[in-house]
Amino acid sequence: MSGEVAAARDAIAARLESRKPGVAIVLGSGLGGLADRIAGAVRIPYSEIPGFPVPRVEGHKGELVAGTLAGKAVLAQSGRFHMYEGHGPDVAALPVRVFAGLGIRTLIVTNAAGGVRRSFGAGTIMLIADHLNLTGRNPLVGPARPNEERFPDMTAAYDPALRGLARQTAPTLRVALEEGVYAGLLGPSYETPAEVRMLERLGADAVGMSTVIEVIAARALGLRCLGFSLITNPGAGISPTPLSHAEVMEIAGKAGGELARLVEGVVGAL
Repeated sequence: MSGEVAAARDAIAARLESRKPGVAIVLGSGLGGLADRIAGAVRIPYSEIPGFPVPRVEGHKGELVAGTLAGKAVLAQSGRFHMYEGHGPDVAALPVRVFAGLGIRTLIVTNAAGGVRRSFGAGTIMLIADHLNLTGRNPLVGPARPNEERFPDMTAAYDPALRGLARQTAPTLRVALEEGVYAGLLGPSYETPAEVRMLERLGADAVGMSTVIEVIAARALGLRCLGFSLITNPGAGISPTPLSHAEVMEIAGKAGGELARLVEGVVGAL
């Protein structure tokens, strides 16, 4: 474990006291409302955690929230470190490495994404079956880190048993759930219509600017991963209107409650 990871882990552990979260949840753009469902919450601002930069993107709050969700001890990350802000992949993956250092073994990632599959309308919830890392970055580049597999197998990056649990849980909550492939790009510009057509031909169903780096690091550490995309808009060339972050935030605010209910239901079933 690097000194930076250990310092962040120790600062968080001191605030957690006797809490032992087994699940970490990463909250995407506009999806921070899930943190409000956590009971007995302890909120740790990033400014109090060594190595954690403060997010500067609307919809990313900048705190860890520890407490109980559906009767399970969880740690929620409200605010990501995006590489398009100028952070390297090591910074984007830092929270995941800290989660592993705290003994967490299950990671649930959520994101707001653009729809590539033409049947996906705004508000669609997509269970991530697989991903395409098109960022050109990888958090494992460089000397091998202690406790991380040098060449992790990504065949089942998104745990099949956890995905099965999500598919079983969704109908009981009357939450419509699609499934597909998430493409992670660097950003921050949205894709051109030609790029969306390319992604469609490559097999992507949704596209965004996060998640893939976190999951790669998590798999190298042996964490089980489950992922959801909230489709906030059709991609360029499919959408009849120009794309904007304001639209992403608006749709995430409206439909995020459904995804929050689903994540809570899955956590309760773990």
